[in-house]
Order: sequence, then C-alpha cells, then structure tokens
Amino acid sequence: MTNDPEFLRRKHEAGDDYETYLEDDPGRAASWAEIHEQVALDPAQAALVGGFTRTMNVLCLSGIWCGDCVAQGPMFARIADASDLIRLSWLDRDEHRDLAEAFAINAGLRVPTVIFCSEDFELVGYLGDRTLSRYRALAARQTGASCQLPGAEQPEDELRATLQDWIDEFERVQLLLRLSPRLRQRHGD
Repeated sequence: MTNDPEFLRRKHEAGDDYETYLEDDPGRAASWAEIHEQVALDPAQAALVGGFTRTMNVLCLSGIWCGDCVAQGPMFARIADASDLIRLSWLDRDEHRDLAEAFAINAGLRVPTVIFCSEDFELVGYLGDRTLSRYRALAARQTGASCQLPGAEQPEDELRATLQDWIDEFERVQLLLRLSPRLRQRHGD
C-alpha cells in the first residue's frame, strides 16, 4: 500500500467524474442508471453528509463490468452529490493497476475499492469490494457467482442497508478528519 500524497493526488486528478466514467461503456451504464434511480439519501442522511466540514478526496477503483460496482457505485455518487466537500474521482481498476495493486485486499485486486484522503491527500483509509451488509446478503444466498452480474436484481432492503454502510464509512472518515489534531491546528478549530 502506498500512502504517498503526491501519488494519490495524481491518481485523483487522472480520474473521471461519475458521468464521464460511465461514458466508457454505454451498454453497461444502463445497469448503473437503474441502481442510481433506486437509491437516494433520505433527508436525515442528506443532512448528515451535507453537514460535513472537511474536504475529502475520494478515489474509487472500479470496473463498469463489475456487479458489485454496479450495486454500490451509484451510492457513492449519491453520497458525493450531497456534499460539496466530497471530491470523488473514478478510476478503472485495470487502467490504474498500480493503484489497484497498492490497495490490494486479501491479495486481490478488489472492486470497488474506495480510498479516502484528506484535503492534502494524506491517506485516511480505504474499504473494498463489499460492505458488511453486502457480505451478509451474499452469505445468506450462498448460490450463484460470488460477484453478481450487472443488472442482477438488488433487493430494496439490501440496497438501503448497503447505502447506510457507506454513509457510515464516509461519516467515520469525516469525523477522523474533523478530530485530526493536524487538521484542527491548520483550520484553527
């Protein structure tokens, strides 16, 4: 894993916004659009994320072809849309293999992998491929492929639980940034 802020800054700058990222594969983008329409932050979630006070630079290693990315990627977009302080950059895992290898999880190039950085690109943390709710749902099903195909139906309760897992992670990172002695000194709070 690398925690070099300049490396992370360059990768963030090389990434795309959500719409541009999906333009690379219009055929598969339709599955992403379906999930995007199904998920939305409720008023309390939107108020929480909208109340963030620290800038978060977030990189998402993804694959448009990946079922877990289809199921969760639109959630990241919705969360980022709720705050001007979340700067989300999308990177194709296979085109940015050096970053994917630096953030391998259990020796695998998992997607999606979300990398959280401070305003100055200091590494704060990362989370990859599935949240606890997604793993619980997968374990309960125990059938089919380990990574659902894009377009596979996503149960509404699983979508809500997974969205909340991701909001909780964004909040955890925001609180870590908010309470960081280094950043508190920088911002005088």
